[in-house]
Amino acid sequence: MSLPKFIIGMMFALAIVIGWSYFDGASQGTIVLRVLICAVIIQAGYFLLVFAMVGGATPTPADKVREADRATILNKVAESEKLSARRSLH
Repeated sequence: MSLPKFIIGMMFALAIVIGWSYFDGASQGTIVLRVLICAVIIQAGYFLLVFAMVGGATPTPADKVREADRATILNKVAESEKLSARRSLH
């Protein structure tokens, strides 16, 4: 879900909470409290949704190539460090 869609959906949900609270006869303080609680719950749900989407994503072929390139570079660096360490011992 994209951020603009989330924000629009959140605004509609909060508007529904405000309308429901108003027609329920709640005081302004209660309405504000309900809106804040609703906003926090929606934000936490969105965070968990994005976290699950990122955590459950499988690597793409481009990610695999990038990881292989990094491993090659790290191996080259490790080999050059071994050589420089030998030179310092002499």
